[in-house]
Amino acid sequence: MKRKFLTGLLIVAILVLSAACGNGKYAESGSLIVEADEALSMYAAGWILVDAQKATSFAKEHIAGAVNIERKQITEKRNVPNMLASAEKVAAAAGRAGLESDSNLLIYDDNNNMDAARLAWTMMIYGHKGGIRLVSGGFSALTAAGAGVDKGKASVKASAYRTGGYDDSMIIDKEGILDVIDSSPERSAIIDVRSDEEWNAGTIPGAVQIEYLKNNFRDGTYRPVQHIRILYKDAGIMPEDGIIIFCKSSIRAAQTWAALYNAGYRNLMIYDGAWLEWSADESLPVYKPVVSGEIRIQVQDAS
Repeated sequence: MKRKFLTGLLIVAILVLSAACGNGKYAESGSLIVEADEALSMYAAGWILVDAQKATSFAKEHIAGAVNIERKQITEKRNVPNMLASAEKVAAAAGRAGLESDSNLLIYDDNNNMDAARLAWTMMIYGHKGGIRLVSGGFSALTAAGAGVDKGKASVKASAYRTGGYDDSMIIDKEGILDVIDSSPERSAIIDVRSDEEWNAGTIPGAVQIEYLKNNFRDGTYRPVQHIRILYKDAGIMPEDGIIIFCKSSIRAAQTWAALYNAGYRNLMIYDGAWLEWSADESLPVYKPVVSGEIRIQVQDAS
């Protein structure tokens, strides 16, 4: 049987069905993202600062006392770049940073929270047993809150880090997305977090666009829980939905994953192959809003 690919009409269908179902129940909120001043208090109490910047940027400037795990240490190129690295590679990176499986981690970056979020998602998917928090606004927010700055490599004692169980509920591949497109479950949503220009050039059929930067204030800090809930509820996305998130290589997608997780959403999956994988496969359907002349619902920033 041939697959029945969805058209742009599914975007409207998802929005209408979601809105009709009323308010859902959110899980615990505020459990992932912390403000910089709170992060500094937690650091003073023994939490470990983990810097997710590039190693070259870390060497130039980082928060005093932080250790570094950069993106390329937790990703790998298979068919496309920035795919989730193996458990062995992630464990090696964490071990070089001196982390233990039960270490409490405060993760920050200098990149609109997306590398910190990607590292947090990676540690969670591999069953990290300690606490994990993202520092809202990253390096800039921490220095504004009075954090000291250092440079050079961190001096750490390497550890034998062990990953936990692999949580496959947090990740989805293209076959899984095709199943969602085919079955069109009522309580599902696909979020494209890329820019308007990228979206207009083509997207996964049925996707709703909410650019990841809408999760932030202009200073790069995350918006509060209530803002995030309003933003996504206005797009018809509710906490009971099975939510798939993607961008070009699913680094920006992790930033949205973190915002939603912190706001009490739990049925969250990142499409790790992302648009790079999807668009490279000519057998997969692509929906082009500009070609179709679709009038999109514009999701406004929460205020």
